[in-house]
Amino acid sequence: MINKLIVGSEEWCSITSLNIPSIKVRIDSGAKTSALHAINIVPFQKSNENWVKFDVNPLQKNNNISIHCEAKVIDKRIIKSSSGARELRHVIQTEIEFGGMTWDIELTLTNRDSMGYRMLLGREAMAGRLIVDPEQNFLQGEPNKEKLKEFYYRGDTPDKKLRIGLLASNPELYSNKRIIEAGEQLGHEMHFLNIKDCYIKLDSNNPEIHYRNGQVLSGFDAVIPRIRPSMTYYGCALLRQFEALKIFCLNGSMSISQSRDKLYALQLFLKNNIEIPTTGFANSPLNTSDLISMVGGAPLIIKLLEGTQGKGVVLAETNQAAESVINAFKSLNANILVQEFIKEAKGKDLRLFVVDGKVVATMERTAAEGEFRANIHMGGTGASIKATAEEKRIAIKAAKTFNLKVAGVDIIRSKKGPLLLEVNSSPGLEGIEGATQKDIAIKLIKAIEKNLRWK
Repeated sequence: MINKLIVGSEEWCSITSLNIPSIKVRIDSGAKTSALHAINIVPFQKSNENWVKFDVNPLQKNNNISIHCEAKVIDKRIIKSSSGARELRHVIQTEIEFGGMTWDIELTLTNRDSMGYRMLLGREAMAGRLIVDPEQNFLQGEPNKEKLKEFYYRGDTPDKKLRIGLLASNPELYSNKRIIEAGEQLGHEMHFLNIKDCYIKLDSNNPEIHYRNGQVLSGFDAVIPRIRPSMTYYGCALLRQFEALKIFCLNGSMSISQSRDKLYALQLFLKNNIEIPTTGFANSPLNTSDLISMVGGAPLIIKLLEGTQGKGVVLAETNQAAESVINAFKSLNANILVQEFIKEAKGKDLRLFVVDGKVVATMERTAAEGEFRANIHMGGTGASIKATAEEKRIAIKAAKTFNLKVAGVDIIRSKKGPLLLEVNSSPGLEGIEGATQKDIAIKLIKAIEKNLRWK
C-alpha cells in the first residue's frame, strides 16, 4: 500500500538525480504533465542514446544561480501551455523527493522565466501518492533563507558567476578575444554569439532568441554588443529582443542606431552645445558650389555617411577637385557630408575611451606619412596622452548624448578649441590598449558587474 502525503498547492521538493537540493513547486491537479524550468537546452548523443544538457535556475527571479544538468531523453511531445501556446518539449525521467518519500516522475523541459514557479507538478506525477489541499501551502515544510544560502551559496558569493554573451561577428578579432579573456579572468561564464547565427521568435507569450541549430538563448545576465556597421540593422534587431527579455545590454539598440547615423549624430551634438567642425549636407548637385563655400572652401573633407574606420573619407585640396568628388558621389546616390579641414591638427586627433561615464584611456593618433586620416586601421600610430579637462568633459557628454556605456570618442584639436568628430559605439581595443598599456577589456566587464549590482 502506498503512503499518501497531504500537500498544499505550493511545496518545496528536491530532485537529487539532477543535483537540485530544493526547488519550489506548484502542485496543480488540473494540469496533466509536469514541467521544469530549463534553459540552454542542447540535445546530444551518449552511448547511441538521446540525451539533453540544460541549465536550471532553481530560485525564482534569480538567474545568478544555475545548476548544469544532463538527463536521458525518453520522449519529445507537443505540450499546450496554460496560455494556449503549443511547444515541442524534451521529456526526461527523474527522481523526486517529497517529505521523505521518493519516486520517479516524467518532466518536460521548458523556459518558465515568465511563470510564477520554476516547477509545475501535474496529476500524472502524483501517481496516487499525494492528496492536495488547495487552501494550504508548504505543509511539508519550507526552507528558510539560511537553508537556501547553505544549498546555493558559498559565503556571500553566488554559486554561479555572471553569464555574459559577446554579440559580434569575428571571434578571432583582437577586441573580441580580449573581452572573452577578461570575463573569464574575473570568473564569469563567457559566450561568443555570432550575429549571423542568431535569429528571433516574436511571440507575445514566449519570445525567444535561437542560435544555430535551434538552441534557445536564455539565462544570460548581460550582452556586450560589438556590431560591425554592415550588420547594424540586424544586430540592433537582435539587441531589441535581448532588451525585451530583460537582459542587460552594455550598449543599447537605440544608442547604437543613433550613433551610427553620422548626420543625426552631428545634429544631436549641436543640440547639446558640443562644438563640431563646420559641416554641410545637400542632396542636389546644383548646390555643390555653395556647399563648398559654406564650410570655408578647399581643402575640405568629404565623408560617406555609411563609411567607417576612415573608409569613404576623401581630402579634396582644391574647389575644383571637391566639386568633382561631390558630384561623382551624388551620381551614385551616395549620401555625403562636406566638412571643414582642420589644417592645424597636422594629421592628428584624439581617441578618448569612455566606460560608464568615465574617460578610462586616451591616445593621440597620428596619420601615416602622406596620409591625412589618423585611424589606426589606415596605418596611423597611437601614443598615450593626457586629455585636458575640457576634452574629457566633451567625451563624457558625447557618450551620454547617446546613452552609451562604452564609446570611443574622437576629438580634434583646432584653433577654436577641441572639436568633436564622431562617437564610435563599438570601439576597438587593440590600438588603445597597446598605446596606453591599460586593460580596457577588464573595465568593460567591471562596468557590467556595477550595473547589475553584482557582488
